[in-house]
Amino acid sequence: MAEVSFLSGGGEMGALMRAHDWSHHPLGRPESWPQSLRTTLRSMLNSRHQMCVFWGSEAFWFYNDAYRETLTTERHPSSLGKPGRQVWPEIWDDIGAQIAQVMRGGSATWHENQRLVMQRDGRDEDTYWTYSYSPIDDESADSDVGGVLVVCTETTEQVLVSRRALEERQRLAGLFEQTPSFIAMLRGPDHVVELANPGYMRLVGGRPLLGRKVAEALPDAASQGFVDLLDIVYVSGQSYVATATPFAMQPAPGAPISQRYLDFVYQPIRDDAGRVTGIFVEGTDVTERALAEKALRASEIRLRAINSDLEQQVAQRIHGRARTWQLSTDIMGVLNAEGIFELSNPAWQRVLGWPEEIIASTPFFDFLHPDDLERNQRAFSRALELGEPALSFENRYRHVDGGYRWLSWVAIPEDDKIYCSARDVTAEKQAAESLARTEAALRQAQKMEAVGQLTGGIAHDFNNLLGGIMGALEVARMKLEQGKIGDLPRLLEIGDTAVRRAASLTQRLLAFSRQQTLDPRPTDINRLVAGMEELIRRTIGPPVQLEVVEADTLWLCRVDPPQLENALLNLCINARDAMPDGGHLTIETANRTLDDPAAAAVFDLQPGEYVSLRVTDTGSGMTPEVIARVFDPFFTTKPIGQGTGLGLSMIYGFARQSGGQVRIHSKPGKGSAFTIYLPRHFEAPPQAEPSQPQHLPAATPQRETVLVVEDEPSIRELVCELLTGSGFRTLHAADGSAGLRILQSAASIDLLITDVGLPGALNGRQMADAARTFRPRLKVLFMTGYAEHSVVGDGHLEPGMHILTKPFSLDVLRRKIHDILSA
Repeated sequence: MAEVSFLSGGGEMGALMRAHDWSHHPLGRPESWPQSLRTTLRSMLNSRHQMCVFWGSEAFWFYNDAYRETLTTERHPSSLGKPGRQVWPEIWDDIGAQIAQVMRGGSATWHENQRLVMQRDGRDEDTYWTYSYSPIDDESADSDVGGVLVVCTETTEQVLVSRRALEERQRLAGLFEQTPSFIAMLRGPDHVVELANPGYMRLVGGRPLLGRKVAEALPDAASQGFVDLLDIVYVSGQSYVATATPFAMQPAPGAPISQRYLDFVYQPIRDDAGRVTGIFVEGTDVTERALAEKALRASEIRLRAINSDLEQQVAQRIHGRARTWQLSTDIMGVLNAEGIFELSNPAWQRVLGWPEEIIASTPFFDFLHPDDLERNQRAFSRALELGEPALSFENRYRHVDGGYRWLSWVAIPEDDKIYCSARDVTAEKQAAESLARTEAALRQAQKMEAVGQLTGGIAHDFNNLLGGIMGALEVARMKLEQGKIGDLPRLLEIGDTAVRRAASLTQRLLAFSRQQTLDPRPTDINRLVAGMEELIRRTIGPPVQLEVVEADTLWLCRVDPPQLENALLNLCINARDAMPDGGHLTIETANRTLDDPAAAAVFDLQPGEYVSLRVTDTGSGMTPEVIARVFDPFFTTKPIGQGTGLGLSMIYGFARQSGGQVRIHSKPGKGSAFTIYLPRHFEAPPQAEPSQPQHLPAATPQRETVLVVEDEPSIRELVCELLTGSGFRTLHAADGSAGLRILQSAASIDLLITDVGLPGALNGRQMADAARTFRPRLKVLFMTGYAEHSVVGDGHLEPGMHILTKPFSLDVLRRKIHDILSA
């Protein structure tokens, strides 16, 4: 079987290929297959990526386990080794020409989100794929290409999700365009118009608005105080509601001024942190109603001024009140102690549809919505017994058609009667609900867009890193087959570098999400900066002058020192990149005391004492738009390939997770200042840690027994291999329940090494706690890939418990085990 060793491994498909009878196949037995095909099949079978191969003029088809998961019984396992046209008849017109092009000696091809209609479970199904076709060299072929290697990923779900998101945005946009009220969305403290619907454009005479400040685009509105109101709402965070507010505007130069009356609301828009980022404007043109009410008031004034005669004035007042009673759009009535309106004006029928005789014979409780009944009974009793008026009291009254209308009441008790008036606020309630739904939909759309950007950035960076790891392993395997072992150290170093970069990317993502495992210790930041000064000078280079300003008697803070060092180095590198022609870089420490207003409004911190670390440069600076996005994941202003866009988001996540904050002060051409604030810590100064050797002495025989509990087989096997090689006796388990059974046995166990997140009923912390009830002196080392505070305990571990963050080198693990068992 040496000749077919290239088919070894490969999971189910490797076994299927080995068991297949190839003696009557056009390709013959596997031992006679071309070397390039054999090498390609070995790589394909042992890859976790979805891969397949078309070989020869008939495009005979091979595929691996990862690709098998996309197939139905129509093709698996019967399609192995068959011509591609027979395997994929329904899509051969789409892919056959692409394969033929590569087979003719063409270059590799790339197809993104390609639509293919496939037969699955007996029916046509729209699918989408991202794939590449790469030539497989074969000197015996006419074009020197013997076949095509396909690396693919099915993207059907992502494409459909994107389409649904687009359709939802289009639906919301349609609602936004068709609403009869005027709507606009303003961004930032300068009230830049970001959105405006047709109703708003009609209101302002079609003036160009988008992307402009309200004060500049609508000077008429600014001169009448509307912009001042926007400023108040933005600063206070309180909404503003106005009714029948006059608004004068000249639609065009030389045109007559138009006088309108508006009901409107200014509603602050907040981000996830509760900060005001803009204002939502919604309202209705109520000019006709306002003019009618104005005319009515003017009529009343004219009637009162006709005669100075007292009798005529009294008569006119009575007449005016009667007209108001008759013509008012507000409901009016006199309520007796039995809860019946003895008097009611015509507005009852106009608003609710009930005639006067029904109102006068029915207790008002019968008209109430069941959910409002108890609250109204209490208010009615207080009004009669205590003489307590009700102002702006809202409830729902049943309409004659069976629906309900919202009414806002003013009720004044006097002489066993209650004099009432009510305004129909149903439209305002509906508008407020519509506004809330619109805001929620907009926030959801923004979240979906942010998630798309985040996942896209992660996929891009991880694909690059995985490419380096896979490439290094494949070339190393090739060198081993060729017997060229001298190149192996360099290839292993390439793979190791890519692994460490992937670990760094994961750590930055965890820092941004505030889920990284921190090891906070009392830290003197002056000492930390002094220890890094030489490294920073070498990093920024001679063109940049470095100045370090240390505060006298600087307070301590409790922080993870390596993470703070990483954050400081990141800020210095960013500052260097902002000064390509050289400049001045200042690192400054200080003690800061924040009072209540400053902490709440400016720094978004709890009041108290803080230590600040500031990095200031004289570089290019940033615009307000860049500052607003600078902490977003994967946002970067650097060219492609020169930055992941995670550095500043990592610093922000680390500072917030440590109980602190990051603040930026920058102007274009004036440089930038980044300040990290960390809470003061009241504890004795930390002692310098003794230096330790990078590697421990060679393994010596040990008497200790170590139990390893880890659900990932590769990690479990490597840890056990390390322990065995170091002279320890090892026991192992794949979940918490199995590990606890070993701990409950009579076996001698000196150290428990366990992952925190284990499958099944018990996680690592629960298993360790249970074991310590009968092994109270058991030493424990937790391994974790992120900070599981609910399990580990917010960084506070019991004596004899330790933690190690994944990923880690085996040398670091070995040193940690030595330190624990030597303590």
